[in-house]
Amino acid sequence: MIRFENVTKRYADGTTAVDDLSFEVGEGELVTLVGPSGCGKTTTMKMVNRLIEPTGGRIFLDGDDISGIDPVQLRRRIGYVIQQVGLFPHKTVLDNTATVPHLLGVKRAKARERAAELLDLVGLDPATFGGRYPEQLSGGQRQRVGVARALAADPPVLLMDEPFGAVDPVVREHLQNEFLRLQQAVRKTVLFVTHDIEEAVRLGDRIAVYGHGRIEQFDTPSTVLGAPATEYVADFVGADRGLKRLSVTPIEEGDLEQPPVVHLDDPLPKEFAADARWAVVLDGENNLHGWLSAEHARVGKGTVREHARRMEAWLPVGASLKQAFSTMLQHDAGWIAVIDEKSEGRFLGVLTPARLHEALRRSTAADARDIPREEVELETVASVTGA
Repeated sequence: MIRFENVTKRYADGTTAVDDLSFEVGEGELVTLVGPSGCGKTTTMKMVNRLIEPTGGRIFLDGDDISGIDPVQLRRRIGYVIQQVGLFPHKTVLDNTATVPHLLGVKRAKARERAAELLDLVGLDPATFGGRYPEQLSGGQRQRVGVARALAADPPVLLMDEPFGAVDPVVREHLQNEFLRLQQAVRKTVLFVTHDIEEAVRLGDRIAVYGHGRIEQFDTPSTVLGAPATEYVADFVGADRGLKRLSVTPIEEGDLEQPPVVHLDDPLPKEFAADARWAVVLDGENNLHGWLSAEHARVGKGTVREHARRMEAWLPVGASLKQAFSTMLQHDAGWIAVIDEKSEGRFLGVLTPARLHEALRRSTAADARDIPREEVELETVASVTGA
């Protein structure tokens, strides 16, 4: 969808902002451009909609050389979201969102109808927020409006320049979550500029790590974290890149253990297999219900239903290992249950700290050797000692 071919931007004073840049962004792909201030990432993005003109090379949008496209017409094909949003203070939220479709000739009523749909999509009830003015919104709400406005003309490409950088960390995380949900729904081709490696890793399908005017590494988040291409990239992503990798490594069924299982209407078992201290409680459809301790089972009477406890520590398969670790800490749990949300909560197994560590090691090894995770054989103490 977006292709850079040997693109350079050199200013009159001799400063080179971007130097011989070549890379591609596929349709529906979200690519984060990350690096320190002054490295050329924003210049790169602004050359896509010709807010900055390159001094060399060519940029293509869906196969068209953008140098041959009228800048105004080009920008109407591209959504643009910036840190300070840039909403019109004299227009309501609904009319701000409807601005671009209206400029494109869509009748006002239809444009406002589209705007209402998009406000709802970004989590703002149009009945509540549509009639408000930007000054009546929080920073996070204004950013949502900015995203909705950028999507209003249904552009194939979205450019986002530090869009969540001006809000506090809690709101920022919430906006990131909402944007990931939104991207799954609309699948736009996105260039997302950030200086925050955590944000780049969390959001990007691929990451372009910038040095000065050049891309030092362009790869998936897991590869950038697991196998930095240069010392510069390793320093930039940080010594704690192993921990950062937790956020981009999903829980897979192969990572799970199978504990003892009982059902709600079973009589209380007096002991569990393998001297386990607890069992997972399922309903008649094998969906997760809760858990039962061996101690309660031994001294209690009746059925499992009467003694089962609520399950607090659980996640869907595919959630990140970071979420799993956080859930364990939050609930002071030695394990978490993992379910299949697509089948209304079918229990799949449990993830323990040891299995979480194994999953992270398998993921790192799989990327390094370019093989599936399930094909990785981990070295253990037994294999090292020959025991």
